[in-house]
Amino acid sequence: MKIRIGIFGYGNLGRGIESAIRQNSDMELVAVFTRRDPSTVKISTEGVEVAHADDVLNYKDKIDVMILCGGSATDLPVQTPELAKNFTVVDSFDTHAKIPEHFENVDKASKEAGKVSMISVGWDPGMFSLNRLYAGCILPEGQDYTFWGKGVSQGHSDAIRRIDGVLDGKQYTIPIDSALEAVRSGAEPTLTTREKHTRECFVVAEEGADLERIEREIKEMPNYFADYDTTVHFISMEELKRDHSGIPHGGFVIRSGKTGLNKENTHVIEYSLKLDSNPEFTASVITAFARAAYKLEREGATGCKTVFDIPPAYLSAQSAEELRAHLL
Repeated sequence: MKIRIGIFGYGNLGRGIESAIRQNSDMELVAVFTRRDPSTVKISTEGVEVAHADDVLNYKDKIDVMILCGGSATDLPVQTPELAKNFTVVDSFDTHAKIPEHFENVDKASKEAGKVSMISVGWDPGMFSLNRLYAGCILPEGQDYTFWGKGVSQGHSDAIRRIDGVLDGKQYTIPIDSALEAVRSGAEPTLTTREKHTRECFVVAEEGADLERIEREIKEMPNYFADYDTTVHFISMEELKRDHSGIPHGGFVIRSGKTGLNKENTHVIEYSLKLDSNPEFTASVITAFARAAYKLEREGATGCKTVFDIPPAYLSAQSAEELRAHLL
């Protein structure tokens, strides 16, 4: 019997989930839920229903795992605990500072419903989180470093587009090579925010807009650009669509540490990602953890889980015997 998946929200991430399900033979897509008029939403899987978000409870007994594809700012803090009252849910909540609060809200709803939920699944938080945990346990005397990019930051790009006089824009986060090299050497440098990353912006401005003001507003924007060396390029809409239409991303998690009675030996652990499509890769991670949530539910588990709580074997469609024979 296949794991029956529902997709709640059909943007870039939702489309990525739909694609990922096709690559997992033990899963099937049952329905897609949208806040838009369902008749206007065209999906790629034939024979699958598109329903309005308000009708989601009608599918309570038809879906094993509901994957939530909304945004972390306003959607998931409301949607995940609400849907956790009736479904096994998985989300990609990525506001790091608010994860503990989000966990508590979802955990309460899941336990009261006798359901399993998983939050903050993706690559950061998610796969990067796991690698920080593994590396820190292996090298307790050491230092963690996380670099992001080169890639498009969707949140920073959105911040640019909200500036008066801006029609569109993309922002790339770029690791500084000298900082990466220093970390990889095992030197354990102390690095400021400005010393680890730069930001590069490609902006389409309205005709006649004050370009100097726009550039100044970008570079001085607190929490986004003020702490970084930022370069702003003004380009045409044609150039933006031609050269910057993708959503690539990636990054590095590195830990350097010492072992030995006198800490005489240095070790460096590095995990890296180079992604053509940030949402499609995130969707692939979520889909694997949806399988784990399903397995936990069938075992009678309840409450909210994170990537730290999942045995690696639960992510795989292979049996324990197959994993021991082929991967161990």
